[in-house]
Amino acid sequence: MKRFTIICLLFTLLIVEFSYAQYANTKIKDKNQVYTDSLKQVKYDNVFPIWGQKAYEKGFDIPYPTGLMVNYIYIKQGIVVENLRIGLLTENLDIPLTGVDFIEFGNNYSTANTVMVRPDVWVFPFLNVYGIFGFGTSSTEVNITAPIELKSVVDQNVRTSGFGLTAAGGLGPVWIAVDGNITWTKPELLDKPVKVNTFGIRFGHNFVSKTKPYRNFGIWVGAMKASLSSNTVGQIKMKDALPQEVFDRADQIAADYYEWYNSLDPNKPLDAIKIEKADQILTPIVERIESADGEAIIRYGIDKRVKQEWNGLIGAQYQFNKKWMLRTEAGIVGDRKSVLLSLNYRFLL
Repeated sequence: MKRFTIICLLFTLLIVEFSYAQYANTKIKDKNQVYTDSLKQVKYDNVFPIWGQKAYEKGFDIPYPTGLMVNYIYIKQGIVVENLRIGLLTENLDIPLTGVDFIEFGNNYSTANTVMVRPDVWVFPFLNVYGIFGFGTSSTEVNITAPIELKSVVDQNVRTSGFGLTAAGGLGPVWIAVDGNITWTKPELLDKPVKVNTFGIRFGHNFVSKTKPYRNFGIWVGAMKASLSSNTVGQIKMKDALPQEVFDRADQIAADYYEWYNSLDPNKPLDAIKIEKADQILTPIVERIESADGEAIIRYGIDKRVKQEWNGLIGAQYQFNKKWMLRTEAGIVGDRKSVLLSLNYRFLL
């Protein structure tokens, strides 16, 4: 059931290929007045950004309008699993999805390593539009604590696509960027892609080179929110969902399960429901574990959400010239931990 790991994608997040105001709306300081004055004389004949000529006339050194960014993103975050439904398919059994609301979960995690390609264009000096295309791997760990202790780890490949907008501007020496995007992440083991919504806000400052005004170093702090569509349905072979250590201790797992099962009182309404659900789906699954039937197919349906939607960010960017930029960002505050490494190439059409 780990497939919902797709959230990484996020998270595929991540995926937050924000195109801040970068140095875009940073005015060159008086010590570079010659460069500023030269900008005011430029005849801007590119289609984008719209109002680019007016930006130059005011002495703003806007970036080249079109860019291609390649990002590597690592994300690890906690996830919450709810509304579990399980089914089973073997040579002799065909059990449809069955709700089991008394299974208890411990700490669950989703981890993703993704490479993203993000083409973009500054439509206006303050508004960037971009696409997101990515691929990578994800791993989801789900820990069941009751009625038995069981860990499931699922590794799979993922694909991501989406689009987003960034609005950016300056307030004195500080630039502000607000970013939002929507992505669809498709893990190979899920029936349908998962929709992820990401929103971020960042505050930063750029330090412009005294001798080369087109070169600068920027730093920022900010926060990001990620949320995802909750319902996930898929299926996976038991050998791909459960690590070998589960089959190695199959006798102990079965003993713990039947101890729990025999403790239930059929005369109590709640226990009677648990017995019914156990007979329908849990006992057949435990029997498959006992027999080391790794080919049995587990069907699953779950609602899932990230443990914490918000996390804090810090980042930095070095612009070598108006064509090449290096960027890094880390999520270090909150449950979600992330690292972004980025190379950006910008050009004129």
